[in-house]
Amino acid sequence: MISVNDFRTGLTIEVDNSIWRVMDFQHVKPGKGAAFVRSKLRNLRTGAVQEKTFRAGEKVAKAQIDNRRMQYLYASGDQHIFMDNESYEQIELPASAIEYELKFLKENMEVQIMMYQGETLGVELPNTVELEVTDTEPGIKGDTASGGTKPATLETGLTVNVPFFVNQGDRLIINTTDSSYVSRA
Repeated sequence: MISVNDFRTGLTIEVDNSIWRVMDFQHVKPGKGAAFVRSKLRNLRTGAVQEKTFRAGEKVAKAQIDNRRMQYLYASGDQHIFMDNESYEQIELPASAIEYELKFLKENMEVQIMMYQGETLGVELPNTVELEVTDTEPGIKGDTASGGTKPATLETGLTVNVPFFVNQGDRLIINTTDSSYVSRA
C-alpha cells in the first residue's frame, strides 16, 4: 500500500479493480476543511483518462508493472506481433489496444511492453522516434523568415506540422507524447 501523499507522475496504482497510471497530481490544502489530493489518472487497460480526488493520507494499492523489452515485427490483419528479445516468445496485440501507439510504430522497432500479473496492458513508446517524410509540399525559398509550418505525412501515416525547410525523404525526430516535430535527424 502507498499513501496518496507519495504520488508522483508515472506511478501505477490499483483502484476499483483497475490499473491506473498517475499522469498529474496536485496537493490541495483549502483554508477550511481537510486537505486532499486531486489527480489525473489513465486506465492502462482501456486508455480512458479520469480525474479522481483522494483524502490526504488515504492508502491505495501500488500495482507492480513489469516492462519487457520487445521488438515490433509486423501486422497480421487486426493483430500486431511483438517478439521478446531474450526468449523469442511472440505476443499478439489487437489494433484497438494500441491505436495511439500505431502512429509511431514501424517494423523492427524496439519498445517496452507493459505486463501486469501475466496480462499484457499495452506498449510504452520511447520519448522520441525517427520517421521518414513520405509526402509534403516543397518549400519555397524565402518562406523560412515567417517561421510558418506545413503538414507532412510520415512513413507510418502520421501527419505532423513541420517547418517549411523540411522536404520529402527527410528523416525527422517526432515527440511521441504530443505528436510534434522536434528536429531533423
